[in-house]
Amino acid sequence: MAKSKTANEAEPVVIKKYANRRLYNTETSSYITLDLLSQMTREGREFVVVDAKTGEDITHNVLTQIIMEEEQRGKNMLPVNFLRQLIAMYGDSMQSMVPQYLEASMDAFRKNQQQFQEAMKGAFGGGPLAEIAKRNMQMFEAAASAFGNGVPGMPGMTTPAATAEGSKDDEIEDLKAQLAALNAKIDKLS
Repeated sequence: MAKSKTANEAEPVVIKKYANRRLYNTETSSYITLDLLSQMTREGREFVVVDAKTGEDITHNVLTQIIMEEEQRGKNMLPVNFLRQLIAMYGDSMQSMVPQYLEASMDAFRKNQQQFQEAMKGAFGGGPLAEIAKRNMQMFEAAASAFGNGVPGMPGMTTPAATAEGSKDDEIEDLKAQLAALNAKIDKLS
């Protein structure tokens, strides 16, 4: 009895490769390029490439061809020493284990990469660096309110017009309160 696929388990796109080396996307009914297959791979879109005449699955060959073209464009990701070691493994008694090892290593690398990206987002989003930036802004606001009047848009700041309207005693009391607040904030940070 066959299992039915859920919406999340989309069938891979079938790409047919013809003798003239053209690639045909059966999903969109259009010819595509290796660059588009490369983009689909980066997006996580599954596809299978089959020889149009024989029906043979040639996905491995096409993916290898994409890697070769990327490497030829100067986007070298595979170090020469790695390539030599990989070639040396062909025909070795351990050859059958290499694909599983490489796949597991790449999966671990991708997971580490995702964790690193999430940690960086957290560090700049609401982590320690965000807290330091917030404290710096508070110190700036306190210093500006204690030493400079007339800074528009800053909480606790007074404009020259507002200062002119208030009495000298009120202004002195306000400055004393702002200075005390600034000292308290400095004491908390020390």
